[in-house]
Amino acid sequence: MHMDDIVQQSTGPALTATVRPWARGVVIAPMGELDHDTAGILAAVLEEVLEVPEPWLLVDCGRLAFCDSTGLSLLLRARLAAERAGGRLDLAAPGPTLRWLLSLTGTTELFSIHRTPADARSAGTPGPGARRRDEPLGPSDHPAPVRPAQPAVDAAAR
Repeated sequence: MHMDDIVQQSTGPALTATVRPWARGVVIAPMGELDHDTAGILAAVLEEVLEVPEPWLLVDCGRLAFCDSTGLSLLLRARLAAERAGGRLDLAAPGPTLRWLLSLTGTTELFSIHRTPADARSAGTPGPGARRRDEPLGPSDHPAPVRPAQPAVDAAAR
């Protein structure tokens, strides 16, 4: 193997996305890092699949190694676009980074989140933007709670 081969292998896209149909819509499976530099790749895919009426998109996040605020913003915009078109956008298998980002930004409740793509396929068909809130993802699916600040000591009470 030559040095040129190594450089060519390492300069490939940091994000790829596959699209496949399923009974209720389309599964989009991004793989790699979703950030400022790569969001355009997924944006182009989402734009294309959002052209159908009443799109139901399932974003399979199981192979996302990383997602920053740009990636989350893209998912939020795509969710809104799907809902405006009478459809929905669900997430499946979000990893720790994406779960942490959703929790940190208070946007977890905006998505229907499924443990796996298979769970999404077997789920009922609630209306656009609906979320099964009665079924938590489980303790390992949420970031560790933040330790509360120590109460201030009242000087007058001493």
